Amino acid sequence: MTTATAEEFESHRPRLFGLAYRMLGSADEAEDTVQDAYLRFSGADRAGIEHPAAWLAKVVTNLCLNRLTSARARREQYVGSWLPEPVVTSDGTLGPLESAEQRDAVSTALLLLLERLTPTERAVYVLREAFAYGYREIAGVLDLSEANCRQLHRRAALRVGEPDSRFSPTPEHRDELVTSFVVAAREGDLAGLEKLLAADATWWSDGGGKVSAARRPVEGREKVVRFVLGALEKWGPGLRFVPAEVNGASAMTVWEGDSLRIVITIQLRDGVIEAMHAVLNPDKLRYAERQLLGS
Repeated sequence: MTTATAEEFESHRPRLFGLAYRMLGSADEAEDTVQDAYLRFSGADRAGIEHPAAWLAKVVTNLCLNRLTSARARREQYVGSWLPEPVVTSDGTLGPLESAEQRDAVSTALLLLLERLTPTERAVYVLREAFAYGYREIAGVLDLSEANCRQLHRRAALRVGEPDSRFSPTPEHRDELVTSFVVAAREGDLAGLEKLLAADATWWSDGGGKVSAARRPVEGREKVVRFVLGALEKWGPGLRFVPAEVNGASAMTVWEGDSLRIVITIQLRDGVIEAMHAVLNPDKLRYAERQLLGS
C-alpha cells in the first residue's frame, strides 16, 4: 500500500471504528474489524473503487455481520450478564456527540437494546440512525432492495422503541447524580442512596467469569443499595473513583493504582437512576484503560 493510500484509509478509520463498534458492542472486535478492512483495502484494485468511503463502509458492515453471527453463539455461553465494552467518548472516539440523540446512539442502554435485533436489522438501524444513510445507500451496502431495507428498519425501530420513551436527561444532571451516588456510597449513606434510585432500580454486573461479579441482575432499590454497600466493603479502601464520559454519558471509573478495575454507567428515568451497568471483565476494560491512560 502506498503512503497516500494508507493516509486515505486513516482518514476513514474513526468513522469505520464508530460503525463497527455500534454494530458489535465491542471495541476490541471493532478494532480487529477495521484492521481487516485495511488489509482488504490495501490489496484491492483501486481502479475499481470509485467511492472509497462507501466501499469501506460496505466491507466493514459485512465483516460485522459475519462476526455477529458467531458472537450470538458465544454470548449464549457467556458467564453471567453480557454488557457492551465501555468506550470513553469525551475524546471524540465515536464521533461528535453534541445532541441527546447522538449520545443515546452510543449509550450502554441502546447497545443492549440492539442485541434484540437480527444482524441485518442491526446493520440497517445503525446505518440509518447513526450515520443518516438513505435507504438506497443501505440497500447498496447490504445488497438488498430499498423496500426490504425500509421494512427491516421499521421492524428494528419497533423492537428498540421510540427515542422519546428512552433516556434524555441533561449531561449536567447525569454528572450530579453520579457524584451524589459515589459520595453517598462511600459514606455508607443508606437514605441518600435510596433517594437516588428508582423503586425498581437494577444493577447489572459483567465479570465474564474472569472476576467475582453478580451473575444475575440485582433488582429493587433496597437490594441494589445493600449490594453496592457490600461491594464497596469487599473492594476495600484502596480504590479510586474517577468520573469520566463513557458511551456518551457520565460514568464512574474505578481504579486500583494504574489498573482500571470497573466502569459503571447509569441509566436515568424521571430524574433518578433506574439501571446501573458495571463492567468488571478485565478483557472488556483494556480499550477504555488505554484511552484513559493515553497509551
